[in-house]
Parts: sequence; C-alpha cells; structure tokens
Amino acid sequence: MSHKKISSIELGRVVAILAIVAMHCQMFLSYWQYEGTPWFGYVFNQTTRFAVPLFFLISGYLIQPKLIVDPISTLKQYLSPLIRIFVVWSIICLLMPFNLQTVVEQGYLTERQGYWDFLAQTPLNTILEGGLVHLWFIPALMSAAIIAAILAKLNKLSLFVPIGFILYGYGVLAGSYEVLTGIGSPFFTRNGPFFSTLLFAIGFAIRERNIQTTSKQALTIAAIGMAMHFSEAYMLSNFEQPFNGNDFLLGTCLWGSGLFLWLLTKPELGEGLRLTSLSKYVLPIYVAHLPIIILMMNFVRFNELTDLTKDAVVLSGTLIITLLLVLGLSKTPLYRWLFR
Repeated sequence: MSHKKISSIELGRVVAILAIVAMHCQMFLSYWQYEGTPWFGYVFNQTTRFAVPLFFLISGYLIQPKLIVDPISTLKQYLSPLIRIFVVWSIICLLMPFNLQTVVEQGYLTERQGYWDFLAQTPLNTILEGGLVHLWFIPALMSAAIIAAILAKLNKLSLFVPIGFILYGYGVLAGSYEVLTGIGSPFFTRNGPFFSTLLFAIGFAIRERNIQTTSKQALTIAAIGMAMHFSEAYMLSNFEQPFNGNDFLLGTCLWGSGLFLWLLTKPELGEGLRLTSLSKYVLPIYVAHLPIIILMMNFVRFNELTDLTKDAVVLSGTLIITLLLVLGLSKTPLYRWLFR
C-alpha cells in the first residue's frame, strides 16, 4: 500500500489552519458595518467554517487503512500523542495570563483566579475543552477515532456513518438550532463526538469504498453545502442566534465533504509549493496559535491600535510568531513533548 502523501490534501490542511487562525483573530468586527451590524466580519467568520470539518474528514481518510488492519493498536498509537498534547497545552493555557494589564495592576493570581472560576462553572464542558477553548478539537477527534476503532473491532463499520448522522443531527438540534428546538445539552455540542464522528466517518468511508467524483460534482456538493450553511445562519439570526456563532450547521457537512472530494480530484495540487511543506506543522500551529493571539491582543490594546490596523497587526503577528515558535521548537527536544 502506498503511503505517499497527497499534495492537495496537505495544501488543504495548510489553507484550513490559516482560515482558523484568521477566524480566531476576530477580524472586521468594529468597522465595515451595515446599519450598525458588522456583516462583513460575520460573513468572513462563517466563510472559515469549512476548515475544522476538513480536518476531521482528512483524519478519517488517513487513518482508515491502519485502523482496518489493527484497530486497537492503531487507536493506542493515535491517541497517545494527542492526549499528551491536550494535557500539556491545557496546563500551559491554564497558567498563562490572558490580561497582562490586570496582572500588573492586581497580580497574577487575581487575573488567573477569574478564569479558573469561569471554567469551574461548567466542569463537563471544561473537561472536553481543556485549558483553552480551541483545544476542544483534540477530544472531539479522539472521540471519533475511538468510535471507529470499536466498530472496526466488532466488525460493525457499516454502522459508522449512520451513528455519525445521529450524533450530528443531535449536535445541530441541541447546538445552533436550540433556539428553535429547545433541546438541551449538558455541554456545547461542538465538543465531544457530535460533529466529529460523522465527518471522520465520511472521510473513512471515502477511502474504504474508494468513492470518487469529478471536480465539477465535488464543487457542486461544496457549493450546495455552503449555500445551506449560510442560509441556515441567516435564518437562525432572526431567532437571536448570532450569525457568527455557528460552528456546524446542517449544510456544513456537505460543504466540507465537497471540498475534500474536490481535493481528491486534484492530487498534485500544491506539489512543490513551500506553503504545502508547512503541512507537517499544522497541529503545532493549531495548539499554539490562540495563546499567541491573546498576547497580540494585549499588544494592540497597549498600543491603542484599532480597526484595520489592529486586525492586520494581530493576524500578521500571530502567523509570524507562531510559525517562528514552532520552527524554533522543532530544533529542540521540547518539540516532541509539546506537539507530537
């Protein structure tokens, strides 16, 4: 079996992480408004929502061959570095002060105590998110992998996609659609297995069944999914669900799946590009970027930067510092403990 990396997938991972970083920088929210609402920023925010689904799809696709052969051993090898990264970065984020002005004026413990108390209010959710909100991705990914391994071990992989659909449906109805359904959840349904499982299962099934489409078909699926996502977001905004507060909607799954299928139709896309070569640093960039964004937010606040200047400084500073940090650490023994 060939283990040659598919260039288009590697490029897709890099583009996805860049979209996530830009989204977390909370750009375009204080200007370019229409009737007092930052619609440009809202639309930009939702336009980046293909990224995390793409990660889940790629993860399911890549693990499929090994998981079929030896599900339990493969699962152990897969989870071990993810657990370490989750724990280490949770500790880092729990100890790292977010508001440096408060630290100067009131002390480190005062600044941290407020955040720790906030996390203690929702302990189950905190367990699934770790020390900082973006780390939710790791337990969600592990949940999907665990379900896949159990089903493979029981020879019940035919149930993988159906189980994913059930979980995804509940996740949407108790998530963004909660304003309409009234269905509750003990924690944010973005966390845990609710969204990750279906996307992981689709990626898994695409490889297992060698599902192929034409480029046009894949883009049509993606366009339909994206149109559904934005239509849902707009509809829900009329019921007091923030337009930019939707991680996953019904159309998001189609959107991400179409984009992934399109990448598979262009396997050589990105081959030889320096940007594509950064794909091996995607997970390190993911776990490290939000603490850097927090530091950059302190910087622009201290220097009283606003609007487009603020956004440009935060985004460029985050990308440069995060990449330099990751590349620098890759030359040291710390890299293995901090990242993989």
